[in-house]
Amino acid sequence: MSSALLVMDVQQAVVDIVDEDGSGYLPRLRRAIDGARAADIPVIYVVIALRPGFPEVGTRNRALTAIAQAGLYVEGAPGTEIHPDVAPRPGDVVVTKRRASAFSGSDLDVVLRARGIDSLVLTGIATSAVVLSTLCQANDLDFDLTVLSDACLDPDPELHRALVERLFPQWADVVTVDDWLGAIAPQGVGKGRREG
Repeated sequence: MSSALLVMDVQQAVVDIVDEDGSGYLPRLRRAIDGARAADIPVIYVVIALRPGFPEVGTRNRALTAIAQAGLYVEGAPGTEIHPDVAPRPGDVVVTKRRASAFSGSDLDVVLRARGIDSLVLTGIATSAVVLSTLCQANDLDFDLTVLSDACLDPDPELHRALVERLFPQWADVVTVDDWLGAIAPQGVGKGRREG
């Protein structure tokens, strides 16, 4: 089984809005990224970016309409770049999506199939948006799934808790960054594989 760590929507503007209290989220995510690299697990970044004028935003899509009205996430605009604390290295894959799910309007599936990846480890902001949408779609695509509960963040802590404690375990292994790093360390078994 071949795994990849997905770092989703950890963009400057998103972090500025969601992580106002300095929760320690970025250092935890950085540890997960560094651990994945040490275990030779590819790190794939996913960002949301919309074209100027928002031609891909339909009026029936409430979330994207609100984003467009606020003028957020226009390709190349300040705030759309990946946060510098977790920035990709040269040669890392960065996938651009046009909807909530990392698969929607992107070439993520092509990248994963080309690399023979069949197991995904999900992280990102927000738990109730990109993580939830990607988890649902990846489950339907038969990926083996792990969610790093403390490497996901949501503006609503209660909603985050309900998702990682009640909904996500139906489709994925839900573990902390520290537990996952222990499992993928050289003495660990499975390199990110689901246990049980």
